[in-house]
Amino acid sequence: MPKRLPSLYGYGIGWSTRQRITVSVIGLAVLLTLAATVAVFTSRTGSSNGHTATPSARSSTASASAGPTVSAGAGSVAKPPPVADPLAFAKAAAAMLWSYDTRTTSRDQQLAGMKAWLTSETKYADWSSLAAQVPDPVLWSRMADQDQYATTAVDEAHYPSAFKQALADDPSAITEAYIYAVTITGKQQIVWTKGGAGSEDRSITLAVQCRPNADCYLVSISPRVVP
Repeated sequence: MPKRLPSLYGYGIGWSTRQRITVSVIGLAVLLTLAATVAVFTSRTGSSNGHTATPSARSSTASASAGPTVSAGAGSVAKPPPVADPLAFAKAAAAMLWSYDTRTTSRDQQLAGMKAWLTSETKYADWSSLAAQVPDPVLWSRMADQDQYATTAVDEAHYPSAFKQALADDPSAITEAYIYAVTITGKQQIVWTKGGAGSEDRSITLAVQCRPNADCYLVSISPRVVP
């Protein structure tokens, strides 16, 4: 059986001390009261624009353009959907991260497609956490030799309890950067040459930026899943 894409659960273990300090220290004062795993990517600073938004004001139903099943089999990574709902966007983002097709997509194309999901606000963008999900060139080549690809079905998305509690304590905190923590669960189906196949349950916690009257974008991936 060929090697698969690296597990998302181990992300962050190999970070340097400098990287850990940078991501942990820069933050929203109120969101620093969250569990450390949430603070890694939600505790970022930004200029407040005076608006207020809370998760309770967002719909948990994904739109058709952010449907639960996404595949990279069309020859490129799925494009980010034009939605303003953190939960709907996070479901589409998780499906994108768990889907790939080495038969039609090169490693460089995979990375370029993923980067299109990243926020353009460099102060908050954590590209390294997304890029780390893609195997090195040698492993990608070996996967391609086996015609390996994966599709994903997303089950649900929710705001972690620690994130909701922090916003309940100070709803205005979100206006610093409009970054939401979202945990997503689903199942990944992996297929390779000569009828090989397998499936795995997946869970991930993402940081998603959804400013008012604007589409959502990815900010970062948590080192571990936050319930």
